[in-house]
Amino acid sequence: MAKVATITLNTAYDLVGRLKRIALGEVNTVETLGLFPAGKGINVAKVLKDLGVDVAVSGFLGRDNQGDFNTMFAELGLEDRFQRVAGKTRINVKITETEADVTDLNFLGYEISPQDWQDFVQQSLLLCKDFDIVAVCGSLPRGVSPTDFADWLKQLQQAGVKVVLDSSNAALSAGLSANPWLVKPNHRELEAWVGHSLPTLEDIIAAAEKLRAQGIANVIISMGADGSLWLSKQGVIQAKPPKCEQVVSTVGAGDSMVAGLIYGLSKSLSQQDTLAFASAVSAFAVSQSNVGVSDPALLTPILEKVEISVIKG
Repeated sequence: MAKVATITLNTAYDLVGRLKRIALGEVNTVETLGLFPAGKGINVAKVLKDLGVDVAVSGFLGRDNQGDFNTMFAELGLEDRFQRVAGKTRINVKITETEADVTDLNFLGYEISPQDWQDFVQQSLLLCKDFDIVAVCGSLPRGVSPTDFADWLKQLQQAGVKVVLDSSNAALSAGLSANPWLVKPNHRELEAWVGHSLPTLEDIIAAAEKLRAQGIANVIISMGADGSLWLSKQGVIQAKPPKCEQVVSTVGAGDSMVAGLIYGLSKSLSQQDTLAFASAVSAFAVSQSNVGVSDPALLTPILEKVEISVIKG
């Protein structure tokens, strides 16, 4: 089985809550669903561990409030390769409205010094020699520029690492220029990258083909309730998950999908089976407030209802 590591440069504590509708400028009473040590790469690692895949975690953690992270790594058996830096890990407030989308309030946390970054780049290049698949997930912390990020990703690629990139905004734009092995932007992120709206499936595929043409081997586009697409040299396939009866929180659904993809790839499953499994893991994620798979058997009834179609063979 492939050896897997995840890297989270901008870790966070996720404070997750739910209410019917946010009233701007008013006092809102929010149902608290939990405060979780998180960050996209850590979420991916948690799901992988639940699925029976050993995984190492790396990136940056604030020295001042690392306690819950240390406890979680020990409890879950995650191999801790994080670099501690001065300051605090940030808090992200994520509010799920039952009548709308998730609203994120992302606060600022630690700032990475030039020496911190230099140390991390050297250590990560050594770390990645021990792993087959490295998932780089999430946003950039203060102190790390998009150019720094892209240069680092290129070094990972040159070292022969299969880099899975799941990010957004400036980190995604910069990261795509480094041509990682696999990328997973969502529909809106693809629109931002291409510079115009993509109203039809054909439009989405055409934009994703541009990423493939520039040298990215695997392009996966997540489209929410409409499922996902996987473009590769083998063609284009689409997965449609079953409709979720009750959405508790969409926090972590994308991270769960990345974990499902890595699981399938690490087990050498076919593309169709990998995308179907990833879709089931993502669909399962929205039925709970925390990230993880408490019992992998719960995925089976969802997986049986995932529809896979070959758009281009």
